Amino acid sequence: MNMMTRVGSQGELRRQSRVIRALGSEFVASVLEAGDRQLHRAPLTAALIDGWPDDPSAAALAMRFNAALHALARRGDVADLTALYQREHDDFDRAIGAALATHDSFIVRWMHAPTQTNEVARAAGFAAALMALRARIDMPVELLELGSSCGLNLNLARYRYELGEVVAGDPEAPVRIAPEWRGMIPVVAPIDVIQARGVDLNPLDANDRRARERLLSFVWADQPRRIERLKAALRLARAHPPALTRADATLWLPEQLAAPQAEGVCRVVFHSMVIQYLGGAARAAVVDAIHAAGARATDACPLAWLSLEWTPGRERVELALTCWPDGARRVLATCHPYGDWFDWHG
Repeated sequence: MNMMTRVGSQGELRRQSRVIRALGSEFVASVLEAGDRQLHRAPLTAALIDGWPDDPSAAALAMRFNAALHALARRGDVADLTALYQREHDDFDRAIGAALATHDSFIVRWMHAPTQTNEVARAAGFAAALMALRARIDMPVELLELGSSCGLNLNLARYRYELGEVVAGDPEAPVRIAPEWRGMIPVVAPIDVIQARGVDLNPLDANDRRARERLLSFVWADQPRRIERLKAALRLARAHPPALTRADATLWLPEQLAAPQAEGVCRVVFHSMVIQYLGGAARAAVVDAIHAAGARATDACPLAWLSLEWTPGRERVELALTCWPDGARRVLATCHPYGDWFDWHG
């Protein structure tokens, strides 16, 4: 089923509530349903949603709306909304209607900014992929991430992973990632990262309280384990700051790929849930830059490309690995958009 198809912006909150319920969040689905019913109380927000110029699903418009309300609840700006989020009552329409009526301008400002879901659970897929890569190309890796947000996944070698029967990464790490693991058992190998750097148009700083709050607001409120895992990853990022550059990925990536590469090190470009936010020209520029670098790759200086993205028709999320110099591509897994589960093909 295509769970993210656009059918126009009107009714987007109601449509996406069905998607979110299918993905496992009854609370957020109820928030969106009440938001749809009460949207008339926030004329600016209603106009923004109904007049959205691009694909509202690809822009994660419903997630922006939900995050704005979550942020208000976390701040305590609307007491009844905070009480709803703390499960002190279940009158969604009353609390959300009041929030929409009194904080219309705040919600609109919030929704104009892009989503920020630096979900560290997706790192489990990247970790398993890097172990599979190490089994094929016995080299440490240099990581280049596109759309890094706060750069939390640049610290992936510092996390502990429980992938079914396999424990990988740093066994003593404060960040523990244990998705539901389906399918094959992953290869066990070192996750040896010698350098990791990333790019984002608007990177977030883990030392900035407002940035931390923005990231936390995008976590679904009825998933406390995700919230605690994100807090742990943010604390680790403050101790080990990721190397982030504020830039356009279409300009940054070719420069990074053209830089000299040490022999015996595999250069890896990776990204998660980024492609959907790129326009056609930007997407083509990224792909062309990777393929051009792949054409230059050698056995001594190989290149790999890891992507965790929706399929073009948005039927499912796939984790794919392409390696050069041979250019072979494999779909390693299908997975939950936020990394709750992985069906590992190996």
